[in-house]
Amino acid sequence: MPDAVRRWHDRHRLWAVLAVLAALAIAFGSLTAGDEMPSRMPWDKANHFLGYGGLAGLMGLAGVRPPWAFVAATLYGIVIEYLQIPVPGRSGGDWLDILANGLGAATAALVLLGWRWARRRE
Repeated sequence: MPDAVRRWHDRHRLWAVLAVLAALAIAFGSLTAGDEMPSRMPWDKANHFLGYGGLAGLMGLAGVRPPWAFVAATLYGIVIEYLQIPVPGRSGGDWLDILANGLGAATAALVLLGWRWARRRE
């Protein structure tokens, strides 16, 4: 692995701070009342996939083992979905959103596992 990539990968504290910021951004965006959200958003499920994939990826880069990053990001997504239920203008508890969250987190965990496996073979 090139030294520049290794230096970025080994910055666990940076990735941990970014993971916390990502989790806060997800919570803020998810728990904002529906009438305060933009009227036209790109495909909702892609937002879920990318958001929770990014969260799991950042957690993995922070040092959390990829399977646990997947579990933590997916559980966080489930909690956020159910916290949305009382938020005005939000449906919450949408199983397709939860599926998109989990698929994004799983994809990130698998990419991290593949990357770590490739690093060990060098």
